[in-house]
Amino acid sequence: MGAGKRWRKGRASVVYWGMRLIEEGRTQSIIGAFFEVYNTLGFGFLERVYQNAMERELIARGHSVEREVHVQVVYKGTDLAAQRIDMIVDSLVVVEVKSTLLLHPAATRQVHNNLRATHLQVGLHY
Repeated sequence: MGAGKRWRKGRASVVYWGMRLIEEGRTQSIIGAFFEVYNTLGFGFLERVYQNAMERELIARGHSVEREVHVQVVYKGTDLAAQRIDMIVDSLVVVEVKSTLLLHPAATRQVHNNLRATHLQVGLHY
């Protein structure tokens, strides 16, 4: 990382640029769910298998999960198209599940676009 950019682990939080992360506890729980699913199932299943397992794990951890959420992409007040999001957790975090050896750069753009379409602030993909 460049100058001024560093991760510093504290007891209860991760600090980046001296600031707390948005929805930090929630995202830590979601990431923990991902590791539980991956460590249990391993690599190689289709995305749908991981999505189903993630949903079950997140619910077991006390989260609410909306699956295959359709949101409208709006241009100057006009609906252009619907976009599908894999999951929205606790009505606050966009989650896109990928099943691939290498994550394509378009996956990050997809999460950014989903955040713009939903007006949410936090998104994860894995």
